[in-house]
Amino acid sequence: MPAGITILALSPLQIIAIVIGGIILVALIAVVSMYNRLVKLRQYCKESWSDTDTELQRRHDLIPNLVNTVKGYATHESKVLEDVTRLRGQALAHKDADPKSRALVEDQLGAAAKGLVMTFESYPDLKANANFLKLQEELGNTETRIARARRFYNSNVREFLTGVTTFPSSVIAGLGGFSRNEFEYFKVQDSDRAPIDVSLDA
Repeated sequence: MPAGITILALSPLQIIAIVIGGIILVALIAVVSMYNRLVKLRQYCKESWSDTDTELQRRHDLIPNLVNTVKGYATHESKVLEDVTRLRGQALAHKDADPKSRALVEDQLGAAAKGLVMTFESYPDLKANANFLKLQEELGNTETRIARARRFYNSNVREFLTGVTTFPSSVIAGLGGFSRNEFEYFKVQDSDRAPIDVSLDA
């Protein structure tokens, strides 16, 4: 045997200990990985809900300007303006509610705002008003951003719920304090899919 070469002979107990140690190490890595993934998914849900909330706030801020712009053009449409203003107040009062409850009032507000724009589109003088056109465009863009933010949030919630309900990550979720009730989908209810009529006959 050449000098300097040593053959390391392991006893059966040492081999078993190494195998068991390797299994424990792999299991620990898997547990840490699943836990970190759940933490990330929780954070994604919070961030995407914050984005959704920002877009909803943008809608809330646009509506008073829209109402003030159209207010002087047709006094017999005052109930339309009152309905939109009332729904905006309800939406603001629900700012801290859970997504499911908030979706109900936000969907009503969105439909009412669209109805307001459609009602006043028949007024030639108002259609030529640059401020009205700008607000109309901003409201349309905001509704698009709300829909996009809602889809992104719901996608993150779906991933989180999958993580806390499927084995083996459900075990880690239970031990780590993750609950399927932390986040709810922000979606239109079936009963609210029909547009809300906010227009009145003259």
